[in-house]
Amino acid sequence: MIKLPYTFLPPQLITKGSRLVQKPAIKILPIFPFLSLNLRQAGIKEKSEKYMAMCIFASLMFFVFLSLIFSFMLFAFKVENAIIIGIGASFFFSLFVFIQQVLYPKILSRKKIRSLEQNLLPALQSFLVQLNSGVPLFNILTNIAAGDYGDLSKEFDRAIKEINAGKSQVEALEEIASNNPSTLFRRAIWQIVNGMKAGAEMRNVMSEIINSLGEQQMIQIQNYGSQLSPLAMFYMLAAVIVPSLSVTFIIVLSSFMGLGTNLTKVVLWSLLGMVIFIQIMFLGIIRSKRPNLLTS
Repeated sequence: MIKLPYTFLPPQLITKGSRLVQKPAIKILPIFPFLSLNLRQAGIKEKSEKYMAMCIFASLMFFVFLSLIFSFMLFAFKVENAIIIGIGASFFFSLFVFIQQVLYPKILSRKKIRSLEQNLLPALQSFLVQLNSGVPLFNILTNIAAGDYGDLSKEFDRAIKEINAGKSQVEALEEIASNNPSTLFRRAIWQIVNGMKAGAEMRNVMSEIINSLGEQQMIQIQNYGSQLSPLAMFYMLAAVIVPSLSVTFIIVLSSFMGLGTNLTKVVLWSLLGMVIFIQIMFLGIIRSKRPNLLTS
């Protein structure tokens, strides 16, 4: 049972409560046409209608809880129209939470893509080494499934289970490739399947796949290098030059205009918070731009 992000309710309660909002969920579902595909690629077995209903119910509970908290806090500070402001602020936060919950399967599939592609080249190289050593294909698949290749090992483990259940190796490999979110993984598996169907020499097929992935890796590294230069310039401007000039400007301004000590402290602390936020954002951008084919 899946646990939705940004929710304090147990999954069992959300599942039961989602039955109350099935009709609104069906009406909202056309706004997110790729939800069903994202769920399937993320490995979530829930149907799109049920998942949407779970998101709506969880967001409604979050809205109610947040409205009570905000209204109580605003009442405590004696703010006018506390209830209206509290409900309005809670609505925007809840809308953000709802969108994040609906996009959660897509986030999971992106993480899965990164894990698959980071381990794809080492796994295929191991595949080729075992082929050259005369290991049977089924044993190679079993070894990769038992290896430390993250989500890629899980995919091959699924194939092994399907083969043990009576499917052919070709059918099992086609199945794990059909719903996989990684284009490179699908391409590699389909090349293996086509080689098996055509009766080609698998050593040559694997060598071609590995060479193709190696070229793709070099292209990703070159693109990554070309993106780092403008990112580094942005970092120097936003996290070094602008804060330094701002501190100087604030000191001069406080001297001439006689700004209070408290106001100056607030401005400087706010500037520090902005710099920390930019640092974290920059690290996130660098991490997201890193080529998937590079291992961790």
